[in-house]
Amino acid sequence: MAVCARLCGVGPSRGCRRRQQRRGPAETAAADSEPDTDPEEECIEAGAVALCGAEGGRGAGPSSPPRCSLLELPPELLVEIFASLPGTDLPSLAQVCTKFRRILLTDTIWRRRCREEYGVCENLRKLEITGVSCRDVYAKRINPRVKSGRFMKILPDYEHMEYRDVYTCLLHRYRHILGLWQPDIGPYGGLLNVVVDGLFIIGWMYLPPHDPHVDDPMRFKPLFRIHLMERKSATVECMYGHRGPHNGHIQIVKKDEFSTKCNQTDHHRMSGGRQEEFRTWLREEWGRTLEDIFHEHMQELILMKFIYTSQYDNCLTYRRIYLPPSHPDDLIRPGLFKGTYGSHGLEIVMLSFHGKCARATKITGDPNIPAGQQTVEIDLMHRIQLPDVENLRNFNELSRIVLEVREQVRLEQQQQQEDRPEDGEGHGRHSPREPQHGPAQSSAGPPAEKGREPGDGGAMAAEEQPAQGGQGQPFVLPVGVSSRNEDYPRTCRMCFYGTGLIAGHGFTSPERTPGVFILFDKDRFGFIWLELKSFSLYSRVQASFRNADAPSPQAFEEMLKNIQSLTS
Repeated sequence: MAVCARLCGVGPSRGCRRRQQRRGPAETAAADSEPDTDPEEECIEAGAVALCGAEGGRGAGPSSPPRCSLLELPPELLVEIFASLPGTDLPSLAQVCTKFRRILLTDTIWRRRCREEYGVCENLRKLEITGVSCRDVYAKRINPRVKSGRFMKILPDYEHMEYRDVYTCLLHRYRHILGLWQPDIGPYGGLLNVVVDGLFIIGWMYLPPHDPHVDDPMRFKPLFRIHLMERKSATVECMYGHRGPHNGHIQIVKKDEFSTKCNQTDHHRMSGGRQEEFRTWLREEWGRTLEDIFHEHMQELILMKFIYTSQYDNCLTYRRIYLPPSHPDDLIRPGLFKGTYGSHGLEIVMLSFHGKCARATKITGDPNIPAGQQTVEIDLMHRIQLPDVENLRNFNELSRIVLEVREQVRLEQQQQQEDRPEDGEGHGRHSPREPQHGPAQSSAGPPAEKGREPGDGGAMAAEEQPAQGGQGQPFVLPVGVSSRNEDYPRTCRMCFYGTGLIAGHGFTSPERTPGVFILFDKDRFGFIWLELKSFSLYSRVQASFRNADAPSPQAFEEMLKNIQSLTS
């Protein structure tokens, strides 16, 4: 019998009990004499039975208008429909019937899913003509002396490969490692971005520019890549070292954590031994030789970092990090920034807003303040009004203003502690990460406003600064304050009281010391460390990251706690 069951749930299906109840005995006997359907038709009819029951009396009768079935649509229209569905739904669709299974073999369906879900735009059939990004990015950076005629030898044979293989065996299988990650390299941390690049999945390690050029773009190098060879299985290759890609392995340890392992560590070694490896690493990491670095303490820090990080060239564990959520009332757009940290060079921090305060968390770190720690915290409720340029050059004058604000903050916190037992539940509703503000006024800046919601810290700050869209206030560093970069902005928009985290070697005796947060523009800010008489300049990382947004604000807060607890 012809398949009467419709995927839309309408039609005289032999398996529909309501339909059988309306038949007479003669009609029922005639229907039972018809040949049985094949198993696929029975599956379709079984689905129609459930849908018929859901119709609740709206079955197809003589007066019902005719409805079209998906099975009756032309194949080219089904291709368009199936190509618009998520790729994860297509395997279930292939189990419906033979027709659907044949149509899902159409490679244009899977090519569209690769493009829309993962951004793959390459044409498998034209790679030898147009080339792919790996011809220049991967082959030339590994060995610039390789002749162009040999580039294609490191590429897979895509001639007999299908987009369905690319989707199922590569993109879908490794989708959980796409996004931003922090490698577990002791106090140094790092920033890894796993992306779909052409027909590869690449793990790019993002490196700050060479010290002290904080406004220069980020540098990056590939740590591993995953791609398909002739077989329908993905190949993992380690990209560490200077001898080209070699055999590697990736293991997804648990949710939001994975590890990589190199199976051929001899590719990491150089013929000149450790001295040649150190000189090469120094040129890549610092852009100079050891003879160019005259500061003895800085030489010790550099050598220590090389010895420590080289121990992790065999196996690394990565933990997922998210970009901070943004809010229209934020002082500036949160995100990743490059900052100067004295002899430690440039480091990467993440600026995020938390109600009445903002925090800069280290993504890369050093032996004093490791990655994951909150290097700077800004009190958005206490703005500092800087003196004129001539008085600002006097460090003692700036110190006096900042210490007055610190004392005011201390008194407010003390008042809050005294009032807490009286208010009871009222104080219990406030988050410990969002300090309340009392009636005390700041002599160094405009008073804190009462009645603000926790998310209004940035909005309040924006309302208070008339120079937001203008030229700003003149700014100059006080005499005696050191800066790695003398090319800092000479105007600022506003300043706030803040604290910076300092500690001894090995993160010993950590303490928060007062300082000044200076907002220069939408992409740059600074911090004056009062006790260290030092200035750090931060510049935004100008890069777009996919698969890096936190699923919720709570997930972002939990991520911050996790990376901080690893180094506490």
